[in-house]
Amino acid sequence: MPNRRAVITTGAAAVLVGCGPRIASYTGPEVTRIVVQKSQRRLYLLGANSVLKTYDIDLGFTPVGHKEIEGDGKTPEGSYYIDRRNPRSAYHLSIGISYPNAHDVAKAKALGKSPGGDIFIHGAPNARSRSGKDWTWGCISVSNREVEEIYAMVRLGTQIDLNA
Repeated sequence: MPNRRAVITTGAAAVLVGCGPRIASYTGPEVTRIVVQKSQRRLYLLGANSVLKTYDIDLGFTPVGHKEIEGDGKTPEGSYYIDRRNPRSAYHLSIGISYPNAHDVAKAKALGKSPGGDIFIHGAPNARSRSGKDWTWGCISVSNREVEEIYAMVRLGTQIDLNA
């Protein structure tokens, strides 16, 4: 007869695993670069010779212009790279962008402010659904299904170009 504690523990673990995001494996062409066209509200995953995927996006609540200081609601512009992945994000899944760089820090410091940080590509907040267009504090948001796909396809170190 199985140990009652082992059965309960195994059952609880199965429930918890079932509640988390499903991260599919990806075996297609390598994503070599990400391009974000802010004015078009589009994110492109590029391979060596083609566009692999395209997504509609939401941006920071002040979408025009480059992020300069913490709390300005702007999404950065410029070249960065993917520097972290968070499977336990408050936003379904999240993929970190290396903002701020040294130039961003210097510019904010000259204004006597912090440049902010924690800029991600992410899904909807876990506590609620997303709140209309351009609702983030500077991040790039896609649907939960789409962030699962991007999470599987994009590797650490991938370049991301954020354009006006």
